[in-house]
Amino acid sequence: MNELLNRIKSAGSIKTASILSQSHLFNEKDQVSTEVPIINIALSGRIDGGLTSGLTFLAGPSKHFKSLLGLMLIKSYLKKYEDAICLFYDSEFGITPEYIQSNGIDTSRVIHVPIEHIEQLKFDISKRLEQIKRGDKVIIFIDSVGNLASKKEVEDALEGKSAADMTRAKSLKSLFRIVTPHLTIKDIPCIVVNHTYMEQTMYPKAIMSGGTGPMYSADTVFIIGKSQEKDGTDIVGWNFTINIEKSRFVKEKSKLPFLVTYEGGINKWSGLLDIALEKGMIKKPSNGWYSRVDLDTGELEDKRWRASDTNSREFWSHFLKNDKFNDMIKSTYQSSNSKLIKDEEIEEVFVGEEND
Repeated sequence: MNELLNRIKSAGSIKTASILSQSHLFNEKDQVSTEVPIINIALSGRIDGGLTSGLTFLAGPSKHFKSLLGLMLIKSYLKKYEDAICLFYDSEFGITPEYIQSNGIDTSRVIHVPIEHIEQLKFDISKRLEQIKRGDKVIIFIDSVGNLASKKEVEDALEGKSAADMTRAKSLKSLFRIVTPHLTIKDIPCIVVNHTYMEQTMYPKAIMSGGTGPMYSADTVFIIGKSQEKDGTDIVGWNFTINIEKSRFVKEKSKLPFLVTYEGGINKWSGLLDIALEKGMIKKPSNGWYSRVDLDTGELEDKRWRASDTNSREFWSHFLKNDKFNDMIKSTYQSSNSKLIKDEEIEEVFVGEEND
């Protein structure tokens, strides 16, 4: 090792300092896959990717699958690590123990912490994070910060004051400023449910509430939209769309759909058909029927599948085992890691100008 590099690395007071190429903060980052490929793509840009450490915000109006999506991520984390626990901060009390159990989560591995205001959350989570070491398997779930008051707002209400609270955004920024380093250094995922509001402009768009603090600190921000899924005139479920508002892994402004029905719950394979059709990996030989393309030969298979039959492992295993399909997903959705400036010898440019 370079003598200067080693000497300077050892000189400081922060003992976790390391050579970047050997840093465990980047090279040993945990990743937890869910059972739903389109969710893995939204989280990481890969079918076999998933949830990583840091702040993940699930934002949207009420009844937009935010809490359920959070529970799905918690279930995947606890399933991967048998000794893992969940630290659940609850301000809305809409998720009952029975509801958590029905989603496949062992409530004996969940620490439930009721919270009344932002400062209470900040002080409590700071103390608990201090007790966590890197290697401890902990996932944090906050449901939600969208409706959480500041301490000042609570005190003003008790004193009968009606003045607008101007401290809430500042309190939220302080909360996430404190939490964020712990999550990265200790490799802990934190899922936060939040609300959205519509921007007051000529062309309004959904904005995550809470000011700039949550957005600055977040690794991932999903803004979730929805529309009805109908069978004739009957509503049988909802089509949700994950809008990637911010991500360190996925191209921002990507839109990834998934279907949830009243009868069957989340459609595990939803969203993939639209992607494969757009990329020419599935064709529609006739209305209502689909056929797969052999990704090695380019030939269309003889078998035809109805739309309902495409929602199966039998249909998608043809693609999921193929590197070409997985590479297409990565190139379509993953953030680029290409060079900021293309290689070009600057000296050659100046020499060329001198010779002109």
